[in-house]
Amino acid sequence: MKATGTFSVTSFVPTEVVPDPTISTALPVGVAIITKEFGGEITGRSSTLFTAAFDQNTGVGTYVAMESFEGTLNGAEGTFNFSHLATTTGSDRTDEFFTIVPSSGTGALTGITGTGGLRADTDGTHHIWFDYELG
Repeated sequence: MKATGTFSVTSFVPTEVVPDPTISTALPVGVAIITKEFGGEITGRSSTLFTAAFDQNTGVGTYVAMESFEGTLNGAEGTFNFSHLATTTGSDRTDEFFTIVPSSGTGALTGITGTGGLRADTDGTHHIWFDYELG
């Protein structure tokens, strides 16, 4: 099955994490908590633990995100986790990965497995899709 939708970031809160030992690299590493709202065939909200090594000036870097979603996919209500990552050189998006975490679904989404993806339009609209099965 496939569900598509759009989302908006409703909160982006940088969170200080001090690793031990601290290792300085050419790109700073940051952590944030992100909240999103979804619409379309995907409705609901998510809370994301977001980590990135990223240069704000050049747009170069990589992010890794773990999201906890609560809502509906094509009318099936429940919760699940999904993870995604991507790399950018400032003008493109490569090395993308997106997966639904096995055994994380609840409610009507119990047993959910699959993949998905994200895309941002030049006007700032963010799209998301899930290619999934319910077990």
